Amino acid sequence: LRDIVGEGEEVPPAAPQAAASAASAAAPAVQPRDPNAPVINIGPIRVSGGRVAFTDRFIRPNYSADLSELQGTLGAFSTQPKDGEVQMAELKLTGRAQGTAALDISGQLNPLAKPLALDITGRATDLELPPLSPYTIKYAGHGIERGKLSVDVSYKVQPDGQLNATNKITLNQLEFGDPVEGAPNSLPVKLATALLADSNGVIDLDIPVSGSINDPEFSIAPLIFKAIGNIITGIVTAPFKAIASALGGAGGGGDPSHVHFAAGSSILTDAARTQLDDVAKLLTERAQLRLTISGAAQLDTERQGWQRQRMRDMLAAELRGDAPAEQHKDDDSEADAASDTASAPEAAEKPAPRVTTSTEAATEAALAKLNADSYARLVRRLYRRADLPDKPRNALGMARSLPVEEMEKLLMEQIEVDEDAMRDLAQARAAAIKDYLTTKGLDSGRIFLGSSRTSAPQAVAPAASAASAPAAGQLAGATLSLSVK
Repeated sequence: LRDIVGEGEEVPPAAPQAAASAASAAAPAVQPRDPNAPVINIGPIRVSGGRVAFTDRFIRPNYSADLSELQGTLGAFSTQPKDGEVQMAELKLTGRAQGTAALDISGQLNPLAKPLALDITGRATDLELPPLSPYTIKYAGHGIERGKLSVDVSYKVQPDGQLNATNKITLNQLEFGDPVEGAPNSLPVKLATALLADSNGVIDLDIPVSGSINDPEFSIAPLIFKAIGNIITGIVTAPFKAIASALGGAGGGGDPSHVHFAAGSSILTDAARTQLDDVAKLLTERAQLRLTISGAAQLDTERQGWQRQRMRDMLAAELRGDAPAEQHKDDDSEADAASDTASAPEAAEKPAPRVTTSTEAATEAALAKLNADSYARLVRRLYRRADLPDKPRNALGMARSLPVEEMEKLLMEQIEVDEDAMRDLAQARAAAIKDYLTTKGLDSGRIFLGSSRTSAPQAVAPAASAASAPAAGQLAGATLSLSVK
């Protein structure tokens, strides 16, 4: 058979001894063979101007691809083991796929071995993607409008028939069409594409594939597209978490789509700022994305935190009342309004001022300048002026001196908290996030404030999970969700 197949073909020069030794060392061990089986020897073979027609009948409609302009060599191989090992043939092949993509394949194989012996690498560059629509319609529910594919693959079959493969895939300017009615699956691929693509419209994927070639149902392409479908589902279900590692991780850990605040506060923590720096980087690199911020707060878990923050606002207002008149001219109008409201003797009885990030920031800045003694004197003065019921008194009816912590507790208990206060707090948190992101150069037109949440969310359908409400226990903060313009 070697003489018949090889007749008239130009035989390439023998490989160097070192290469032959390396190939022999890498070859898989041969399985025991039937001594009565025929011995088949083929090659070496040179290919010039070759063509291969490929059809995948697993998919409906079938996918067909042509390999053309094939040039290369395939070394000799045989069913007869050599020195107890399968004879591996060197393969070098170049050509074109679908008439557009440059093709380069190299490695070793023996198609006569049982099972197939294979250890090859391959590269294809700039393959046009629209012909692959039968796969994307089946697994994602959308055809492909345009885009190019480049792949760098490595495939190795073990002696037991187990295939291990890596597929490094680069997608350039991928654009999906509208959903296909009646498709078996429908995935939000447009959002996934926007999340995965960099600022140049390029998507890089690394997809390992494994399976047994002894399985009659085994097919490579469906496995790859199923893996891509899993990536799409994962990134759309939890987009920030899926890309956090690529961005260096979201500050503070936990769920990157949830920005945490201290109880009762709308001031961004250092961890939240680091987290939002990652979000700003993501949005800067992906201009087609839009961000929705939904503030959240919960009365049951944030009551004391909100009361403490409002008490500190009143302390800051009391402190501002002692400042010279010139300092008042520098205060913003919102801080002045808070001072007017909260510095009266009956301040603890009146509703606390509407919470905003700017008033909280001014409060913390003012109180941070005080030492422990000055802070204690300020609390005592506010406590004496407050008309509190059941204020502890001495035998003469005068307010009794109490530790600072007890005076703070009594002042806080008289501050009313309701759902409206929590709604204000949730809105202030969302506004604080938006304001911070705009300082990073993001266009405010790409950032939207969603509806505020002041109670535990209802269960949501899996399809809506990408933009779902925060889980119970995550209401001290804000939820971020992404969409495509």
